Amino acid sequence: MLKRNEDKKITVLGIGNTLFSDEGVGIHLLPILVEEFKDDENIEIIEGLTDGMRLLGPVEDAENLIIIDAINAGREPGTIISLKGDEIPAYFGIKMSIHQLGFQEVLLAAKMRERYPKQIAMIGMQPASLKLGIELTDTNRTKLPDLAKAVIDQVNAWRFAECTEKNF
Repeated sequence: MLKRNEDKKITVLGIGNTLFSDEGVGIHLLPILVEEFKDDENIEIIEGLTDGMRLLGPVEDAENLIIIDAINAGREPGTIISLKGDEIPAYFGIKMSIHQLGFQEVLLAAKMRERYPKQIAMIGMQPASLKLGIELTDTNRTKLPDLAKAVIDQVNAWRFAECTEKNF
């Protein structure tokens, strides 16, 4: 029988710019996840916004990290995209300014300092619009429950996987 490891610590980091419509999807999802995991002391939820290198500490401190962000993968708007491990650098985040430090540089710095999370996943949504606006588009807003489910499924997959590995 499969058993779930509730003790596995997982950091969920929402990033994005809430001033540019769907670029803020990682931030808009956080209240749903806070409610979902409110009784789980081993889930840490961090609002990263566009903090760039200031996120190096939380990334390096995370043993298991889920990043939530808008992911421009050239797919239909609202498509849920899930990347794991080495797949993450293959997709570059959306930079709203040439001066903005991308999250990929944060991940690279953590790797170079040999403080990269043991497990890492990026879960996001294809934006429909990146125009100035503080609300998500209807397309992305209606898909927030699907995005939340993808994050919850990833948490459960990691927790069940560790139990299964210990049993063999």
